[in-house]
Amino acid sequence: MEKCIASQQDVADLLDRLARQIVQKYPDNKTYCLVGIKTRGAYIAKRLQQRMEKLTGAAVALGELDISFYRDDLTLVAQDPLLKSTSLGTDIDGKVVILADDVLYSGRTVLCALRALAEFGRARKVEFLTLVDRGHHCLPICADYIGMDVKTAADDIIHVHLKEKDGDDCIMHDIGGQRQHK
Repeated sequence: MEKCIASQQDVADLLDRLARQIVQKYPDNKTYCLVGIKTRGAYIAKRLQQRMEKLTGAAVALGELDISFYRDDLTLVAQDPLLKSTSLGTDIDGKVVILADDVLYSGRTVLCALRALAEFGRARKVEFLTLVDRGHHCLPICADYIGMDVKTAADDIIHVHLKEKDGDDCIMHDIGGQRQHK
């Protein structure tokens, strides 16, 4: 059973709140950068950048990170995985890097992103932003910025729809979805 747990307006409100939290914490936008984990994390980071620019009048550095080569489950995800490009858009040495993604589940994606990010320099600090934290973390990873917490069962699926990828904005909770797809 799939149900909508956040509408288009809810998603916009979550992004607005997250942008304000970052701007309040880091008033000088030269000290940090946003890096979205491809694919949906990159769209989220871009939207955050736009909102933050409206709040401050200045653009924050923005990058995209492909973690495909760093996944330990690559063959489980796809037979012929499509590799995407990485462009951080800035030197991360000495900066705070705010990694963005759509859903935090096991934490393995964040671990892969940290490995990939290390190839590009030494950040002063790395923080993590997620639109949805659904629990069930397998690693000691937590988000610094959370759009919403959703209590889920291990076999549920949370899917964030974004206009750029899916044609609409909403967050869906598919209860028992993994059991149905096996």
